Amino acid sequence: MNSLRILAEETANQATVVNEFEELLLRIFILIIMFGLGAGLTPKDFGLALRRPWGLVIGWVTQFGIMPLVTYVLIVSILLPFSSTEGILLVALGALIMGSVPAGTTSNLFTYFSKGNLALSVTMTVNSTLWAFIMTPAALFIYSNFLGLDESLSVPFAELALVIFGLIVPVALGMFLRKLSSNIGAVLELVGGVMGLLFIPFLIIIWVPRNWQLLLTTEWPTYAVAIGMGLVGMTTAYYIAKAIKLHPMNARTVSLETGINNGPLAIAVIIAVYIDNPGIDEILLIPALYSLFIVIISAGVTLVFRRANVAAEQKIPNLL
Repeated sequence: MNSLRILAEETANQATVVNEFEELLLRIFILIIMFGLGAGLTPKDFGLALRRPWGLVIGWVTQFGIMPLVTYVLIVSILLPFSSTEGILLVALGALIMGSVPAGTTSNLFTYFSKGNLALSVTMTVNSTLWAFIMTPAALFIYSNFLGLDESLSVPFAELALVIFGLIVPVALGMFLRKLSSNIGAVLELVGGVMGLLFIPFLIIIWVPRNWQLLLTTEWPTYAVAIGMGLVGMTTAYYIAKAIKLHPMNARTVSLETGINNGPLAIAVIIAVYIDNPGIDEILLIPALYSLFIVIISAGVTLVFRRANVAAEQKIPNLL
């Protein structure tokens, strides 16, 4: 582990993750995205979800059951066996964090384009975000122990829960503002959605130029895990939803909600918890790559979903 620490320190000396101003901008991005997430949910959406709760239950199981498991399997089957990078455990830690956070608002956009159940998508996103306070630290605790990460790479359960709780507060405030004024809520929802889309270019601008050498020297297993997390997660969740006979519209929704994790939240958590860790660039590697590739993957999956015969689906009773 001494050599691992030396490598991490050398990498940290080559690039700075973010300066103070960029960190402030990142936090503002996250807060606005979370505000928009809460502002997009109305009591009517809750009522519809609670009358047919299977979508929420299945989404909870796939989000916190499938995605962390898929990530762990990819790490032990591809990343660790085929990578020769000495700091690979730092990369694996970042992958676990990315696979354990809740769904992101990008899933709502792609659900709309894929002709999924948008109300269910928004409700599932908020539901998984609220549960993340407990489930994300729990998943990380379990799978980091499975990987045998030593104490220097362990995930501080209480600190992580506190960070996530702080990021959930804007969701509740957004819901409250939407209840007070639907116009303010609509504006917040729109701004939050725009910020969610702008986050990827922002990430490219501040992170990629400083780490281009790291990206060029990154081995294929790292890219395979970053891409495979979303693709395998979506595929697995979709066929589980189909197997239990959910309406195809809802199966598409569950698939996208499961595979599209909240990249901005994962990156914010890593910066908040590991900002003083000399290997933070490597911890950020897979979350950054995942955030860059998930848009391309989601667009491809959406095109496949749109080929479904929507007219025929309307004749199928809603089984959710």
